[in-house]
Amino acid sequence: MKKGILSIIILLVFVACKSETKDNLVVVEEPIENKGKSTKELKEELLGKGFELFDYVDEKTQDTVIMQKYFIAFLKKGPNRSQPEEEANKLQAAHMAHLGKMYELGYADISGPFEDDSDISGITIYNVPTLQMADSLANADPMVKAGRLVIEMHPWWAAKGFPLR
Repeated sequence: MKKGILSIIILLVFVACKSETKDNLVVVEEPIENKGKSTKELKEELLGKGFELFDYVDEKTQDTVIMQKYFIAFLKKGPNRSQPEEEANKLQAAHMAHLGKMYELGYADISGPFEDDSDISGITIYNVPTLQMADSLANADPMVKAGRLVIEMHPWWAAKGFPLR
């Protein structure tokens, strides 16, 4: 079942979104895409939206690589895991809907469960400008609100626009 869930929720999206409030989530104007933009234009747009960046020149390709700060939420087993199965299933469905909304709004780039049975159940990588915003979005998850999961948030640097391989 975990592999099925993983295949459902692993998504890489940058979807345009409207500037409004939806279900108490403040929506950014538009996710940033680097297609057809110069490095300078992309950097200006990211910095203008409050993202932290640095760049370097790749010695092999001579391309300028923009490094952006993302936020990884480790979803850990929480203190309240004693819900009846029916309630736990409803919470799981609400959790999946929450993650789907994060993708639709352009806030999360990838998410998925771990296959082992450790205290860390999964991760979500948030593509937002601040730790406070990532933490707020992660803690709005119904599984977190119910205490089945707790969040451990870490800032993480990655090259902007590089795909998973």
